[in-house]
Parts: sequence; structure tokens; C-alpha cells
Amino acid sequence: MASELASLRGYHRAGRRKGDAVEILIQQLDGDLPLPRVAHQGDAGVDLIARVDAALDRGARATIPTGIAVAIPEGFAGLVVPRSGLAARHGISVVNGPGLIDAGYRGEVQVVLVNLGEEPFAVVRGDRIAQLVVVPVVAQEFTVVDELPVSSRGVGGFGSTGT
Repeated sequence: MASELASLRGYHRAGRRKGDAVEILIQQLDGDLPLPRVAHQGDAGVDLIARVDAALDRGARATIPTGIAVAIPEGFAGLVVPRSGLAARHGISVVNGPGLIDAGYRGEVQVVLVNLGEEPFAVVRGDRIAQLVVVPVVAQEFTVVDELPVSSRGVGGFGSTGT
């Protein structure tokens, strides 16, 4: 699929299946940046690339454009998740992790990064800053009831299963 993504330019009809893969249409907004691709066959996510430089002091956050727009097909959503290496080595994460890209959104994909580390961190144009994972979603219909059915967990919330 990575080679197929590399050949796409502009918007086309989204959502066709290609073997076991769902076609994700991509618009390259910055032709000098590489398109997202999986690093290894079978990987769930593709790297998102920083379009601009940014400085993140300790505790600071910044919205970083990626130079792409995508057409996620109906029935799917894009989740923007942190890169584990940046999190482990530098404390860099995605503020609203995961960030959500709905099927109808057509603007530039942007990543809201936060520096939870001990040192300032520099984002350099071309850096891999997050990953995009496309997942299926189900339609939701809420029904108001007077009481919810009993479950084994009940109302136990934060910390209710121990430490």
C-alpha cells in the first residue's frame, strides 16, 4: 500500500478495497515532504511528518502541520497517536492522544504535540512526529433509559480494580 500512496496526488473517490487494505486518498500539500508510509509490512500506523520547525519548552505544546490532507472513508476514522520513541526518549506526546480525524474532514492533518520531558525539544521540518492509524468505527444510536443493565463492574471507575 505504501507504493500506492506514493503515486496518489489530489483527491479521488475514497473507500475502495484493495485486497485486504482500504484505500485512503491523500493530498500532498507540501511536495518536498515524503508521503506517509508503513515502516514494516503489517505495521498498524504510518508516520506523520512535521511540515515546520517548532520549539517545545518543558510543558509547552504546539500544533504542527503535516503537509497532507486525507479522505478517510465513511465507516472509518483516523487516530493520531504518539510515536513511542519520542515519548520514551524525550517525553513528547500528543495532547489529545489519540487525536481524531473524522471521515468528513478534508483539511490539513495537524498534530498537537506536548513536551512532558525534562528538557526543551526541537521539532525540525521533516521529523516523524506522530503516527496515523485508520480504524473501523460503528454507527451509534443512543437510547435513553431509566436504568442501565447490571454488569459485573457496576459503577467502579478510576482505580476500582486495584493498583
